[in-house]
Amino acid sequence: MSTRTTTAPPAPVKTGAGAAGPAGDTSPVAAGPPARRGRMFLLALVGIVALAALAIVHVGQGTAAVDLHTLWQLATGAASDRSADEQTAAVVLDSRLPRLAAGLLVGCALGAAGAALQSVSRNMLASPDTLAVNAGAYLAVVAVAAFGITLPALPAGATAFLGGLLAAGVVLGLSRAGAGPIRLVLAGSALTLALSGLSGMLLLLRSQQTTGLFAWGNGSLAQIGMQSIDRLAPVALLAFAGLMLLGRRLDILALGDDGAAVVGVSPRLTRSIAVILAVLLAAVSVAVAGPVGFVGLCAPAVVRLLSTWIPGLVRHHAFIPASALAGVLVVLGADVLLRAVFGAQAGAEVPTGIVTTCFGALVLIVLAYRSRDMGTDSGSTAFARLRSRRAFVLTLVATVVGLLGAVVAATLFGDATLLLGDVGNWLTGRAGQFVGYVLDTRVPRVAAALLAGAALAVAGAVVQAVSRNPLAEPGVLGVVSGAGVGAVAVLTVVPLASFWLIGGSALAGATAAAALVFGLAARRGLEQNRLVLIGIGVQAGAGAFVSLLIVLTDPHNETKALAWLGGSTYGRTFPELIPVLVGLVVALPVLALMRRELDLIGLDDETPALLGVRGQGVRGCVHPGSIQPCLFLVTPARRKWA
Repeated sequence: MSTRTTTAPPAPVKTGAGAAGPAGDTSPVAAGPPARRGRMFLLALVGIVALAALAIVHVGQGTAAVDLHTLWQLATGAASDRSADEQTAAVVLDSRLPRLAAGLLVGCALGAAGAALQSVSRNMLASPDTLAVNAGAYLAVVAVAAFGITLPALPAGATAFLGGLLAAGVVLGLSRAGAGPIRLVLAGSALTLALSGLSGMLLLLRSQQTTGLFAWGNGSLAQIGMQSIDRLAPVALLAFAGLMLLGRRLDILALGDDGAAVVGVSPRLTRSIAVILAVLLAAVSVAVAGPVGFVGLCAPAVVRLLSTWIPGLVRHHAFIPASALAGVLVVLGADVLLRAVFGAQAGAEVPTGIVTTCFGALVLIVLAYRSRDMGTDSGSTAFARLRSRRAFVLTLVATVVGLLGAVVAATLFGDATLLLGDVGNWLTGRAGQFVGYVLDTRVPRVAAALLAGAALAVAGAVVQAVSRNPLAEPGVLGVVSGAGVGAVAVLTVVPLASFWLIGGSALAGATAAAALVFGLAARRGLEQNRLVLIGIGVQAGAGAFVSLLIVLTDPHNETKALAWLGGSTYGRTFPELIPVLVGLVVALPVLALMRRELDLIGLDDETPALLGVRGQGVRGCVHPGSIQPCLFLVTPARRKWA
């Protein structure tokens, strides 16, 4: 994927993923004239000065004022009871410095990990987030805590490492590294959703054992002492040193697998070692501060932009440490901005990862928008060929039978087991009080599940047709997250908002998200890969904003937040099912009439144009924004926020 940040001299080496190496230019670069070396030195100096300034501001922020003079006295040991009492020293040593150290460690680890993953995958969108490394590591830590097991720092890091490594292996296997940037991002997003769902389930089922892990799951730098940092920092240092030693091999690998093999560099071995070291760095970050989002994407992107001015940054001996420094600046800058905007107390409660996720989502949108050609994944059509009419009929019959069985089981089984005769009596109005109460609450829930499943299936088919990718799902276009922002914002301002007010706000949020995604993508031709990437960015940013609203309004009731974000059919009534029913009734006939156009745009860009079908117009008409806001009202359990 060539971007506007591609370096001109020497010519970039095109890779299978459509992207040049770490900074757009993967061929080895000579040391360069003194002017370039001077720029490198100037960049390093500016970075160090900026880091020192951020560190001073970072330590000085908090509920207790600590000025520069007091910090100097504490650093030199010249503090007295009059200038810096024991309480101030305890605040700095036990809270401020551990938080600063966590920011340094996390930023360095994630920046270096993102640089390594982008190099080995030849994909500038690769990061611990898009490869589901953070989600896998977080799930492993939550799973251990859910069963009441308390691990020290090193075993916790090892657990996170195993979870992250397994997730990275699954994503790279699903995406078939080299098949295109969009496939990797979609595979990582899909696995992240699955792993996040499992983590949320454990947090709900084992809420007492996992208290505090919801906010930590968004990436929090809050620390009590230096114990975990002291134990995990050497591990991160060894992994970072390993990547630096591997830098020359990564430079050669950027020339291509064949060229690397000719000079004796094993592409498979080099990639494997680099991925293991990168996952180890990400695992250290998760063990210390939780999954801090998108730092591994933002930091290398910043360095890549600077490489147009300093071509020497494309060499891995400079690219990796520069990405690590950029990662530290991103993390500390986000933490400083967080406490400056929301205040010292809120800064201690709101996870820093929410800010980095918002910033990272913006970077992802900009990268997707600025890219000249996102490329296409050959053979990635979202639709499979119909083998025969008999196979279709058999599949349809099996699906209908399975659906009927699921409906019957959901209606009869639960806290109270009923019989089919009880259902018949309820339908005719002859059921007893107990049976009537059970079915009055159970049947609307079953109906809500049916309608929600139908809406999700229809929306998924539409998204896969629009994006021409079988890994796409409704949430990747940001509509669900946009509806969530609208609904949660109204609930935050009006805790006792009516059902229809929540519905209107969800519709407004979904419409705004859809307009933003399609508006940005349409300005560059509405190419399907760009559309999906912008949607993923909007989804991440909106999700982070929802988490911010929940944490600010009720930071200690994480069960309520998880129940809302996870979705539930509990407590639904028949009148509340009307919006999604109306959405299906309106959408299904329209989609049925446009089935030919959907089949055509699911193939490629050229065929619809040859047959007189406007791909952009069809994509705009079939966007599932009309169904998703209604679906948002059916699936989440409506809470009255106080």
